Amino acid sequence: MGELKIIYQDDHYVAIDKPAGRLVHRTRISEDTQFVLQQLRDQIGRRVYPVHRLDRPTSGVLVFGLDSDAARRLVGLFEQRLVSKRYLAVVRGFICESDRIDYPLQEEEGRPLQQAVTSYRRLATVELPFAVGRYSTARYSLVEVTPETGRMHQIRKHMKHIFHPIVGDTTHGDGKHNQLFRDEFGVYRLLLMASDIGFIHPYSGTLLSLQSCPDSEITELFDRLGWGSECLD
Repeated sequence: MGELKIIYQDDHYVAIDKPAGRLVHRTRISEDTQFVLQQLRDQIGRRVYPVHRLDRPTSGVLVFGLDSDAARRLVGLFEQRLVSKRYLAVVRGFICESDRIDYPLQEEEGRPLQQAVTSYRRLATVELPFAVGRYSTARYSLVEVTPETGRMHQIRKHMKHIFHPIVGDTTHGDGKHNQLFRDEFGVYRLLLMASDIGFIHPYSGTLLSLQSCPDSEITELFDRLGWGSECLD
């Protein structure tokens, strides 16, 4: 396990490029013994405070406060929806060019439904000569996703709701298409990446724009799908 890639650090915040498949912190439902929060603390030699979350299988920009006040201030911006978030996802099928999904979600069983809104824009498509189910070919879209709210598994659930599940999603996805990507491309991960986060720095007042860089597995996959680097900009 190599060091976490730090993409930004100042006196108040540190942001990393979270690897896919890593839990941020300890949870009762997992027997994992290694966590991003613990590793980052050991790596930089100081305590870090979670500000927001990324699902275990999701990679990309993840920000921590370096003290409790810094974390509280940034959490407040998230709660006021003053933080811009941009994701990239590979979904099943040819999705329409753009849309806004306004579909309430239930974060936990027994809890009330909560407003959940996600906008998206199609960046590229590909049709592969592989039979999946009753179709002779397999179609996929690369999508830029901007969640306006922050519900648990929101993007994954919303893509499933519109019948364009994210490739590699073993909970809300399509097993046949997940298997195709394992067999043909050797890709076992969820193809959802938190690519950008932007907010006004609570202390300096300047606009902070943080970006992750696709790893070699993603860039190689996109090359094989015919999606050039312009799709990642």
